[in-house]
Amino acid sequence: MKNIIKNRRKELGFSQDELAKKCGVSRQTINAIENNKYDPTLSLAFKLSKELQTTVDKLFEPES
Repeated sequence: MKNIIKNRRKELGFSQDELAKKCGVSRQTINAIENNKYDPTLSLAFKLSKELQTTVDKLFEPES
C-alpha cells in the first residue's frame, strides 16, 4: 500500500520520533510504514490521519 505519510509529516514539521510518540508507536514503525515495508493496523491508520490532519483515504492508496 502506497502512502504520503513522509510528505505530510514533513509539511507539518514533525520528525519520525515526534509522530511516533503522538501515535504510541516506535520511530522504527513510522519508518517502516513510510518505506512501504509495513501496513499499519486500522487503528494506527486512524491515529496517523488524526495527527497528520487528513483522512485515511488521502494518506493511503492501494497499489495497482
